[in-house]
This record gives sequence, C-alpha cells and structure tokens, in this order.
Amino acid sequence: MTDSEKNNFPPPFTLRRGFAAWWRDSVRQRGFWRTLGRLGSSASELLRDCAPARRRLRYGDLEYDWEWRVDTTWANPRFGTRLREIFAGRQYMPTDPELFRPVLHELGVPYEQFTFIDLGSGKGRALLLASEFPFRRIIGVELLPELHAVAQENIRTYQEGAQQARIELWCGDARQFPFPSEPLVVFLFDPFPEHVLEQVIAALERSVRAASCESRVASGEAGDGKHAHQVYVVYQNPISEHVLSNSRWLRRVKGNIQYAVYSSREARAGQS
Repeated sequence: MTDSEKNNFPPPFTLRRGFAAWWRDSVRQRGFWRTLGRLGSSASELLRDCAPARRRLRYGDLEYDWEWRVDTTWANPRFGTRLREIFAGRQYMPTDPELFRPVLHELGVPYEQFTFIDLGSGKGRALLLASEFPFRRIIGVELLPELHAVAQENIRTYQEGAQQARIELWCGDARQFPFPSEPLVVFLFDPFPEHVLEQVIAALERSVRAASCESRVASGEAGDGKHAHQVYVVYQNPISEHVLSNSRWLRRVKGNIQYAVYSSREARAGQS
C-alpha cells in the first residue's frame, strides 16, 4: 500500500481549526444568528446520539465487518470525533455493499484504466469494496485524522485476508486534493455541505481542463475544449445533486432516489 499522505499532505484537521473554518463559512452562508442556531441544534443532536439506544441503531451493517474482521460501522467513534464531524460538515456513514456493488458493476467501464477516488472516505469501507474491482488505483481522501487512522488499520487487516487491495490514503481537505490526470471514478456519499461540494467539483473540473490542455499541447492538436480523460462521479444519497446538474462539463447518465451517476461530457457511459 502506498500512503500518499506522506508526501506534502496538508496540516491535520483539529477541533480549533475546524471550528474556525466552519464558523467563518457558516456566517458567510447563513448569517450570525442562523449560524448560532445551527450550532445549538447540532450540539443537541450530538448529545442525543450519545444515548445507548441511538448508538445501537448506528451499528447498521455488521455482516461486512464480521466477514472481513474490520471496523467500518459508524457506532463507535469517540465523542471528540463526533464533535469534529459537526465542524467538518457531515457525519461518517458507511456505504451499503448491496447498493455500492451493483452501481459500480453498471458503470460498464474498463476498470483497469480508471482510478477510483472516494472523497470523504472515513473508515474506508467504500475503498475496500472498490478493491473487489480491478481498478488501476484506489485512493481515499479523508479530513479527520482519527477516521483516516482507522482506515489505515482496516486496509492492513483487509489486505491480510483478501490479498488484493491496492489502496492509497490522503488525509486532508478534499478541496486541496490534487486530482490525478487520468480516467477517474469519483465516489461521494454526501460527504460535504453544499458550498464545499461546489468547490470540490470546481477543483475537479479545473484539473480535467488542465489535463486537456496539456494533452493538446503534447499532441500538437488545436484546442477543441474537450477533456483529456473521462470522469465519472457516483453520488450516493444525492442531497445536493443540483451542484452536479448545474455543472456544464457534467451530464447525468443514470440514477434514482438513492444515487446518481454523472460523467464528463465526452465520456461514454456503459449504461443508458
């Protein structure tokens, strides 16, 4: 396993730094009083989540963890982690294997030519599931160091059992992640607030356009505005799907209430 965060990774997310960024962005988006109300409601929800009954409900799909001897449920993060999740914008949730696998199968792409990237990878369940497909590379991007550390251990344990995971981890803000210039499948399990998702999708577009320019220069072709490589965005629990639908360089190719699949305009999806 190559651990990408060893090379030029950004400063770790801390409670103080996270709160300052969250407060600044929230006041800009909502105003002072709505931000104060949002903080109070988030704190109340956090306290309710600490109740034993609520904790039991969060264990969810234990079968996958039992099968592979990993820890990918969302029941046992520490209180400090839950607090930091408030200021990160979203709580960690593991993807359902019974939903993830069919969606990836239906993409119909040559997996060995694509890199899979999970933005907001948490404890790494989607990364482990993605390793069942012959992707060229698999990369997880997670903001919270404690979830990143759990993912590292899960990958180590999984590799010992499956001997097939090809997974890299990057700990930091997804808005600063350097997207590789190659065909991509980008996975989102509603990991960001709307304004962060907008910035991440804009950064992905800039990366694709920059790669397109480099490709045209290298090949001596005239600029035609096309992208240098295909990109698919798989968005589970697509609460802020309008961010993707409003992007001119993306088009919707498949979806329902549980997920949506978008591709870069020149990509040819395997599904109708």
